[in-house]
Amino acid sequence: MIARIASVNSLTSLLVKEPIETIYGNLKGLKSSQLKQLKRLYHQRLPGDHLTTPEFAQRLAAISSELKQPLCTYINRRGQVIRVAIGTPAQTKIPPRELPRYGAERLCGIRCLATQLKPETPKQSYLTAMAIQRLDALVVLNITGSGFERRGGGATGYVKETYLAHLLPPNEQELNNPEETDTTNFGLSWSLSPPLSLDILTKQDFLDLVEGLEAEFRRQFIVQQLDARDIEQDRVLIVGLMTSDVTSEHFEAGLAEIRRLVETAGGKVLQTIQQKRSRPHPQTVVGAGKVDEIALILQTLGGNLVVFDRDLSPAQVRNLESRLGVSVVDRTEVILDIFAQRAQSRAGKLQVELAQLEYILPRLTGRGQAMSRLGGGIGTRGPGETKLETERRAIQRRIARLQREVNQLQAYRSRQRQRRQKQEVPTVALVGYTNAGKSTLLNTLTNAEVYTADQLFATLDPTTRRLTVPNVATNEPISLLLTDTVGFIHELPPSLVDAFRATLEEVTDADALVHVVDLSHPAWQSHIRSVMSILSEMPITPGPILVAFNKVDGVDSETLTLAQEEFPQGVFISASKRLGLETLRQQLAQLIHYAIAL
Repeated sequence: MIARIASVNSLTSLLVKEPIETIYGNLKGLKSSQLKQLKRLYHQRLPGDHLTTPEFAQRLAAISSELKQPLCTYINRRGQVIRVAIGTPAQTKIPPRELPRYGAERLCGIRCLATQLKPETPKQSYLTAMAIQRLDALVVLNITGSGFERRGGGATGYVKETYLAHLLPPNEQELNNPEETDTTNFGLSWSLSPPLSLDILTKQDFLDLVEGLEAEFRRQFIVQQLDARDIEQDRVLIVGLMTSDVTSEHFEAGLAEIRRLVETAGGKVLQTIQQKRSRPHPQTVVGAGKVDEIALILQTLGGNLVVFDRDLSPAQVRNLESRLGVSVVDRTEVILDIFAQRAQSRAGKLQVELAQLEYILPRLTGRGQAMSRLGGGIGTRGPGETKLETERRAIQRRIARLQREVNQLQAYRSRQRQRRQKQEVPTVALVGYTNAGKSTLLNTLTNAEVYTADQLFATLDPTTRRLTVPNVATNEPISLLLTDTVGFIHELPPSLVDAFRATLEEVTDADALVHVVDLSHPAWQSHIRSVMSILSEMPITPGPILVAFNKVDGVDSETLTLAQEEFPQGVFISASKRLGLETLRQQLAQLIHYAIAL
């Protein structure tokens, strides 16, 4: 659906690229001798068919007891220690971008051995971390102090009891009905053993356990094989944030709209996740716990895209993608993608490309040298212009060229309008919220063949057709030009408003407007306010407006009465059923007579 940068690292690249003997986590206060002990763990080699050995487990317990901090070691299936970190499994997670991603039918090929200073059952945050990383297994070693003294002084520790946790394949209910999956009960996603002795743990056949789990994952994956159409679809999780300044009705309407947008863009919505906060988190929009929940649901349901119901800053997108391991897009990017799919004419494609480039430019990212910019002069000579700067410069040149072409398009449309004005042919523009039925109304009134569908932004390019209505004064037929315009939406992205100014001028230069409202939509009143707000921000005040309530055949009497009370001058029609069209023509004639008189 939306172009993204894929980042898939193999297990081999993880081993090669990670700095050797790097210790992660909070190293504050550690002695050099303690750091050496931790680094020596990288030289350990465990048998590939066992979770651990008694010697290695006791060594972890001794080091953790001396540090008085929990310790995590991450081991691949070859028995190599690939990561040593101070902290809990929740604090030392491997970033998703650095994990191997084999798909929903396999685990990541890494197990975690973690120490715990208090003899207690592993916390849910540990298990959530295991699920997010899709670890082969999580072994928690509860340690306690012993009476033995280590050489050089200081008490050591030993393993008192152990716990073994591993993932479980999703059940049939989760696979077939992802939107009904209970994400609050994460215990369904994994298995946690009762307390085990170290001897029993070390005798378990690790490879047999992993191979059995992956065989079941593969079986479930085959069961839920999607058809060819679904395979090409993005599997989307929608995230909605309800802040204190938003009513519950407005929030629910916004969630329903972003769902329609995702479906219109070609995505398959797996589930909608909600959170209430007084204000968005500056780094991740939602809280840290909710981010972990999203990551877990992505693993469980096999999602590959997260869509937020609001605009995100470039920093927020980067932070979320680094923690979730999948692409994250905001509301504006979804709308831009729909526009890119819908644009048919050269003018439409031109304006969409301009809007996309203006959106992308501040979101270009790089690392290290890629973010530097060296120029001429003392102290600035070096490798020269980086690829990032080259791309930014190329995009800026492209934007400038597209801007010139949009200006030319604007001038061309202006000349067309001037010719129509010389012919003294009145013009009426159809405006309204997206999917209100403007194109259907144009087709019904003028026998045009504009594409129509029950989708948001089904048409982008303006279409003008001639319509005959009765003259109010003489009752003789007169002709007018009826123009279908691009649909509006709540909080229309500024980049789209700027890019489509040549098209939106059809609205400001029209003699009169017909505001088409989908009366069958639950949020029709909010739609009216959104459209009127956009019209009020136009550089030129539009002409007189006639409100036409569409789709009245699907409205109950209570809603119809409310609309009649609020808009007594409105006209009520059904474009698809051809209801009320004669009344609309008469109202159009009166509207044009009034507009010309002004």
